[in-house]
Amino acid sequence: MDASAPRSMSQGGPAADWKIGVDIGGTFMDFCALETRSGRIASLKVLTTPDNPGAELVTGLDLLAEQEGLAPETVSRFVHGTTVGINTILQRKGARMALITNAGFEDVIELARLRMPDMYSLFCHRPEPLITRDCIFGIPARLHADGSESLAPEAGAIANAVTGARAAGVQGIIVALLHSWRDGAQEAAVKAAIEAQAPDLFVFTSAEVWPVIREYERWSTAILNGYVHPRVSGYLEALESRLEVRGVPAQAMLTKSNGGLMSAGQGRRDCVSMLLSGTASGVIGAAWLARQAGEAKVLTLDIGGTSADFALIVDGAVQFGTDELIGEFPLHIPSVSVSSIGIGGGSVATVDGQGVLRVGPESAGSLPGPACYGRGGTRATVTDAMAVCGWLGHSAMAYGQLRMDVALARKAVGVLAEQLGRGLEETAQAILDIAISEMFVEVEKLSSRAGVDLRDFALMPFGGGGPMLGAFLARELGMSRVIAPRRPGVVSALGGLVADLRGDFIRTVYADLHGPELGRLREDFRSLCAEGRDWLAAQGHEGAADLRLSADMRYAGQSYEIEVALEPAWLEHPERIADAFHETHQRIYDFNDPDGRIEIVNLRLSAIGSGPKPVFPTVDAVSAPAAPDRMVPVYRQGLAEVALYERAGLTSGAQFEGPAVVVQEDTTFAIPENTSARVDPHLNIHLTIAE
Repeated sequence: MDASAPRSMSQGGPAADWKIGVDIGGTFMDFCALETRSGRIASLKVLTTPDNPGAELVTGLDLLAEQEGLAPETVSRFVHGTTVGINTILQRKGARMALITNAGFEDVIELARLRMPDMYSLFCHRPEPLITRDCIFGIPARLHADGSESLAPEAGAIANAVTGARAAGVQGIIVALLHSWRDGAQEAAVKAAIEAQAPDLFVFTSAEVWPVIREYERWSTAILNGYVHPRVSGYLEALESRLEVRGVPAQAMLTKSNGGLMSAGQGRRDCVSMLLSGTASGVIGAAWLARQAGEAKVLTLDIGGTSADFALIVDGAVQFGTDELIGEFPLHIPSVSVSSIGIGGGSVATVDGQGVLRVGPESAGSLPGPACYGRGGTRATVTDAMAVCGWLGHSAMAYGQLRMDVALARKAVGVLAEQLGRGLEETAQAILDIAISEMFVEVEKLSSRAGVDLRDFALMPFGGGGPMLGAFLARELGMSRVIAPRRPGVVSALGGLVADLRGDFIRTVYADLHGPELGRLREDFRSLCAEGRDWLAAQGHEGAADLRLSADMRYAGQSYEIEVALEPAWLEHPERIADAFHETHQRIYDFNDPDGRIEIVNLRLSAIGSGPKPVFPTVDAVSAPAAPDRMVPVYRQGLAEVALYERAGLTSGAQFEGPAVVVQEDTTFAIPENTSARVDPHLNIHLTIAE
């Protein structure tokens, strides 16, 4: 447990007011709790219970009550980030569904965009669709692109499709018809007919989930939403029930893929919006910490038990995008732009048939976990390699829930060492080198796509494994600055405490910028604003709404668009919109056409409801060298004695040199040689790596 202020308030003082952020990953559920009146912060990790999802939440609340005196009735805000949705897709354990579409268009989701996942691989294959071909039913119906109807859906055809779907044993039906972005009435009529015939089946239409132009993008988004709906809805119902039983009065809020929040009630229907819940929350938390520390350009590195996630923060702002991959499928709704790779603390190291050492993507998870956890794992992982090299094993882990058994780690890595004919520590170091090189490749792709020079950025490692490997990755990337937050293990949980309500809305307009449709653009904008305000009100927001407008634009003849931020007043001055588009096109492609005709395909609106942010106290700096608590042996091209520091003893202004090990309750910070460290007033550790 970690507290930054006195543990209790004076008797007779104001009642406590707790805000709790929770994030669940593959190995741990993380808690970050803030008592707003005293400024006290408490954090902890609880091992996940794959066989009984949600039990770890109860355990964490009980521990907070026992160790911090956190009474459930004093919780005024509860925010939860979860991986239930994305894990359902990755494990392909979602709902069996049917798709009802236009006759003749039954193959749209299989054809997709006719692109191979990896154009340079002869062995890659496209993913199997989430709805099998025998569960796709075409019905006579036709809506033209201008919204006019030439053929209404036939009641008999709908009834036959539902009968066929029932016979296939589906749990729900997706209705996805041509041009429903223009008018969703046809889809709504089909949905009503299905619900009348089969009220036990859930039904989603593509227009209600995400009414965007292009059939594959709209249909696949609706399919993802339906695929995870039963598991997400069941999980959230259980979450709300557990909170109610525990006496927590706060409405359960969820972190979304776009870095914002929504109510759990909204999440039961809008499941697709929370697929990247945990990863987005981590980036939001990291961005808030970066601004607090005065860092404008940051590469975030979130390493958990299963994966490493990377994101860029530019000028203090989180970067957003569409088409983020969820397993093998693109997510077409706005989301925090995150790149992931299957390298985490629990990633298993193996020797393949050719005698080559490989790391990941298979993970040991929480059960059995890395061998050094002593929970039944026998195969070597990245965490075991860190223990064998001496970086880990000097203190309890995960707030005392785990004690490192280095002997078990040495035994597991020893199996690989024997297969490779190499020394034990040498093999462990090779595992770490491979993990870092895999991450290096993924980060280089990210920086190339974004067009940034990482030497201008600071690396912020967090998660349980980020501080273990972050400084070594930074050195390989040529980055000279690393910043480790005070509580890196619970940054994603913190993200829930600092996030705002955020809803994204889209309206496909398909208009010529200088054509007669400009008046309709203004009306569409007003309609989007009303929709955004209504959504915020439904989430319980009572303050002012921050409405941010953008548009997907292109030159006439181009196939795809770029998103351009707009000011609402520009709708009265189309030349301002044109200038913004030309500038954005120039920045992205180093080219523009000032005389080109411009099309606006989609209007987008982000409705943001900001709430009060936590204020963490600072500590006055006293510049002085830090004294190590003890020396420990660490392997780096040979064994050497390295200084070990307890994080709780490092105060503002403390300075020391690497190599060093910094231990704390939620993680271990490994600091390489030729590195200088200092502690800032927020108790972040800043590293400067010599070239």
